[in-house]
Amino acid sequence: MGLFDFFTKDKKEDLDKGLEKTKEGFLSKISKAIAGKSTVDEEVLDNLENALIASDVGLQTTIKIIKRIEARAAADKYVTTGDLNQLIKQEMEAILAENKNEDLTNFDTPAGKQPYVIMVVGVNGAGKTTTIGKLSHQFKKNGKKVLLGAADTFRAAAIDQLDVWATRAGVEIVKTQMNADPAAVAYQTLERGIAMGADVVIIDTAGRLHNRVDLMNELTKIRRVMQKLIPDAPHEVLLVLDGSTGQNAMEQAKHFTAATQVTALAITKLDGTAKGGVVLGISDQFNIPVKYIGVGEQIDKLQVFNKKLFVDTLFNLK
Repeated sequence: MGLFDFFTKDKKEDLDKGLEKTKEGFLSKISKAIAGKSTVDEEVLDNLENALIASDVGLQTTIKIIKRIEARAAADKYVTTGDLNQLIKQEMEAILAENKNEDLTNFDTPAGKQPYVIMVVGVNGAGKTTTIGKLSHQFKKNGKKVLLGAADTFRAAAIDQLDVWATRAGVEIVKTQMNADPAAVAYQTLERGIAMGADVVIIDTAGRLHNRVDLMNELTKIRRVMQKLIPDAPHEVLLVLDGSTGQNAMEQAKHFTAATQVTALAITKLDGTAKGGVVLGISDQFNIPVKYIGVGEQIDKLQVFNKKLFVDTLFNLK
């Protein structure tokens, strides 16, 4: 399968539509930053810096991009503002590549990991449970046998919501009553996953805030208990962040990465925001790959992240 074979016309259109607000705001700010200029001078760089920060790329990542563009412009005396979009695009792709972002071509799991165990973390309202449902649907569509574990036992509604998504996706779920031990639920889920020959086991965890130390510590306990059955579980810790919250998503990433070893990111709700630049900033600042992005509410509107396609779409390149 070629690099872009997975990204059919429909998927590319979904991405283009999902990033529409971000793209319009981003391109508008970039155009204003370089309007009427014929060379990349200090004023252009200052305007570009303001445009990137306003697009929620984040201060540190913005400074990194500006310094690289400045160095390239200084090395090539003939760089004009006509070349600037291409320079920005190249540097964005480079930053994503430096932060472990692999261009996935499908919803798949590594060979030799069965079941492949994913522990999903994030605050309430970020789209965590919805992402699990969409991910389950995509894995099953790709021929995987999927099992869900409802280890968010602090809210009865969380168990019910995950159950609804399991039904929609057509996958099995292990659930108990509210206030049950989350680690015990995770253990039971792995037992069931091993017995049924599941390819993927996804463990939901309680939406937690950084000031709830008890909930943060629960993540460590869940990991420790799962390792009694599968020593290297979880194979992936997926942090779900709401892209529409911009820099607040950056703050959430800060707290979760301090509390547990996050290995991948899912950025949701990009279709409803102009703050899609936060994808770049979060990946850069935390050196964690963005693995999935949500570009719509429907069950099939979760996509594997492809850095080139993402950046091309921001610049409206077809």
